Amino acid sequence: MLLADDCTTENLSIFDPVSPHARAIANLSNLVFAVTGLIFIVVCGILLYSLWRFRSRPDDPSTEPAQVYGSQPIEVAWTVAPALIVFFLVLITTRTLWDVNADPPLPHPNDGALFVTVVGRQWWWEYRYETYDGRPLGFVTANELHIPASEPGTERPVYLKLESADVCHSFWVPRLAGKVDLIPGRTNRLTLVAEEQGTYLGQCAEYCGTQHANMLIRVVAQNPADFDSWLANQSLPAREDPAMSEGKQAFLAQSCINCHRVRGTPAQGGYAPDLTHLMSRQTLASGQIKNTPEDLNHWVRDPQQIKPGSLMPAFGLPTRDHDLIVRYLNSLH
Repeated sequence: MLLADDCTTENLSIFDPVSPHARAIANLSNLVFAVTGLIFIVVCGILLYSLWRFRSRPDDPSTEPAQVYGSQPIEVAWTVAPALIVFFLVLITTRTLWDVNADPPLPHPNDGALFVTVVGRQWWWEYRYETYDGRPLGFVTANELHIPASEPGTERPVYLKLESADVCHSFWVPRLAGKVDLIPGRTNRLTLVAEEQGTYLGQCAEYCGTQHANMLIRVVAQNPADFDSWLANQSLPAREDPAMSEGKQAFLAQSCINCHRVRGTPAQGGYAPDLTHLMSRQTLASGQIKNTPEDLNHWVRDPQQIKPGSLMPAFGLPTRDHDLIVRYLNSLH
């Protein structure tokens, strides 16, 4: 269980899966716990029986058990039995790993599959949407991964390509899939299939620096119609609002554009989150705070107060410029 940004506890248990791959991992975990638990009970039972059966008795000096040191049958038994158990668990584990790490297919029309490249950064997630249902997408979002949920009789797999822009990270949404590392210079892969709609939380599971603990993950599984609507909105450039022209110019005049991108404007930075549809997200700062006008105002004014160690500094802008920029950002739906 984890304390989320809205101060409610969220289900992060691997034993409550909503994906075939997560279910395979949960089943394997249950089997391992059952086997090791049975061994623990048997060993403890033998130990307790031995302590009771052969306890010291002042009136009975003959209670010392028979000495079995060098007994060949016993040596064979306690060597072969553990070896068979380990062999059995290795076979089951290998089969599970084979199933959950199968290579993704190539995208093709009407396949119902979503392909996304996930880039881990200190300390946020970049999602590059590649194709869906065989159609090219080509836009980028941050920190909230929207995916289509499967329907009865129609599976909608999500194939993730995992990369890192700086240090080692690890992508882990326990109810959807296992943990896979993002390693600089290497590409790993992960497959998700959400069987139910909902928001699933996760966490970077590899220590990656100061704000590692606050590098949270949100996966929003939507019904296909809602997901199509979300895709259509995200594919568009930033909405032009004449009432926000002064705020837009204030934003473009600052060094914000060196790191952030707002599609349809000269802001084309690729180092920090894409802000094109910023206010369509539920949270800011990788799940740290809710995405409300008030929290956005606090975040822009002093990011270090909310997320110490964040690579976004406090610029100390004049109040008028600050207010104009925040109002402009609030218009980016």
